[in-house]
Amino acid sequence: MNGFKIPEIVNSLFYVATLAVVCLRSSPLTMLFHTSTFLVFFLVVFALHWWVIKRSVKWQNILLLVASYFFYGCWDWRFVALLLFSTLLDYFTGLRIANSEDERHRKTWLWISVGINVGLLGVFKYYDFFALSFADLMATFGWKVDVVTLQLILPVGISFYTFHGLSYVLDIYHRRIEPDRNLVDYALFVSYFPLLVAGPIERATHLLPQLKKARVFNSEQTVEGLRFFLWGLVKKVLIADNCAIIADAIFAEPTDWNAPTLWLGVAMFTIQVYGDFSGYSDMAQGVSRIFGIRLIRNFSYPYFSTSIAEYWRRWHLSLTGWFRDYIYFPLGGSRGSKWQQARNIFVIFLLSGFWHGANWNYVGWGFVNACYFLPGIIRGKREVWYEKYLKPDVKGRLLEFGLIFFTFIQIMMSLVVFRNLGIANMLLYMRNMFVGDWSFAIPPTLIGVHKTMVLVPVFFIVEWLGRNKEHPLEQLHELVSRPIRWMIYYTILILLAWFAGHQQQFIYFQF
Repeated sequence: MNGFKIPEIVNSLFYVATLAVVCLRSSPLTMLFHTSTFLVFFLVVFALHWWVIKRSVKWQNILLLVASYFFYGCWDWRFVALLLFSTLLDYFTGLRIANSEDERHRKTWLWISVGINVGLLGVFKYYDFFALSFADLMATFGWKVDVVTLQLILPVGISFYTFHGLSYVLDIYHRRIEPDRNLVDYALFVSYFPLLVAGPIERATHLLPQLKKARVFNSEQTVEGLRFFLWGLVKKVLIADNCAIIADAIFAEPTDWNAPTLWLGVAMFTIQVYGDFSGYSDMAQGVSRIFGIRLIRNFSYPYFSTSIAEYWRRWHLSLTGWFRDYIYFPLGGSRGSKWQQARNIFVIFLLSGFWHGANWNYVGWGFVNACYFLPGIIRGKREVWYEKYLKPDVKGRLLEFGLIFFTFIQIMMSLVVFRNLGIANMLLYMRNMFVGDWSFAIPPTLIGVHKTMVLVPVFFIVEWLGRNKEHPLEQLHELVSRPIRWMIYYTILILLAWFAGHQQQFIYFQF
């Protein structure tokens, strides 16, 4: 077993204590990763996992399972039963599929699992949306239809753990994996608390083998987990929450601002979405690595992409990979006629939009992203014309930055649709971005704009310098000595405590 040396113990204790000060700035009433409540919960689970039952992977998994259900119950205890039902459904249908040699029976059990899972997701997430949309459609023809709405609370994380179970059952059906006969291990795979409420969407082929192997405490892995968590905090608390203040103010009254300010609002929202979601993923990675478990990578510096296609190879990798493997490839992928290729692209992006939420703006966002792929499909060219010019010289870098900037503009325009403004306000917002007043004075009423305009460029410079690593802090141990590393860590913590924006809920919790 690797143990901490005395200086590392002292540094780590100070690190956790300072982190606690940062977390105490937040509300203690929720299980958000950056709250004092979660810090206490994590420290208790950490102590039990590594010091009390450190020699038994069986009891470590039982502990993590109990902790995961407690964690989920803190959001809303009423939905713990739904999580348990979904887990048992896929566990037993997986066994029935694997134990049956009759293809008809296998397919029947598969459709039972898929039907119930999708049905539950549909009832909780989509029923009211489709019922009200149907009533609105009938009203356009002059027919008044009274529909019954359920007005159900959306269970947090239901889109994520449902996809965990579906991928597991589909992999068993296609004979990619054998069913797990250990209910505790499978239940932990579905409900593992670092990824339970906002991903990443794990695969049984990746996570389950790790849960079955003996886990031994490793100080280097723990420190790496803390680095991951710290950079996730930077993304969420320092970047996303500060960008949210500006974006919310501008989007709230789109008619009150000049064109540059409207562009600023979209840029801040675009950066907020990335910092918020990838920040959660980084914190989930950090927490999980401290427990000796690696999660799949969910983001790979997507805003440094030189094309939309590359962007979707870097953004929300676990979701795009899920749709690719279970829907896009079975439909034919990029094979077939241009019509079939376009159809497949629109299917996965429209489904991705619906996955994000029961609202037409998400569907519109998916539609816009699908349209971005149409020129490439129509041309029928797979090679990228500019690839041979992207060299590490001045011209190559200028071309690369130009392409990154153009791709970022495309992402921004899609996120105007993604933001729930309503069709009229969305079109007005887009119009005023191009034909509004182009005076460049930033309104003084925007709170914290100057602070954020300094933090954001510094953040992206650091990300650019560390783009070849999983996160920018990973390269510190290669470049600087330990005292300087710890000085950098404490500087980041001071910045977090000093410049933290108003606490915002994680955006992807609503999905």
